[in-house]
Amino acid sequence: MDNNDLLIRLRYALDIKNNDMVEIFKLGGIDLSKDEVLKVLTKTPESEEEDDSIWAEQDNDDYIRADDHLFESFLNGFIIFKRGRQEPKPGQPEFPESTNERSNNLLLKKVKIALQLNSEDMLEIWDLAGVTVTRGELGALLRKVGHKNYKECGDRYARNFLKGLAIKYRK
Repeated sequence: MDNNDLLIRLRYALDIKNNDMVEIFKLGGIDLSKDEVLKVLTKTPESEEEDDSIWAEQDNDDYIRADDHLFESFLNGFIIFKRGRQEPKPGQPEFPESTNERSNNLLLKKVKIALQLNSEDMLEIWDLAGVTVTRGELGALLRKVGHKNYKECGDRYARNFLKGLAIKYRK
């Protein structure tokens, strides 16, 4: 899954409205219009077809690729949207530095913070989606890159986490 697909699924799971999406991007430091947000939320060429050489040659005006910076800015804005702006400590930048983490791991961490989930809540969300994740696996997914127990979050875990969020929040 790419960043656009993750944004589409997260938006659906939490039933985030278009105007809220614009506001979240703005809180994360990215100024997008409603039309541009809708272009980001368009199904990606990669998700529909594995051969993206066709798409590379075409100029597609109905699609904006969500790079890692855009995705991370959205997640930072989502935290501010849900929990409010935190006053930075002296010498601390307003927005955290960009990380080199895989998008799926970043998604888990930032959504956990934004929704104020604890480990039990996260395990319950996966359980709702029919996937069993152990505490050890969860700890490895939430570790910092470079830690000896760090584990990359695969698409299966991310997809099922978002599916569980949809089950929990879209009742």
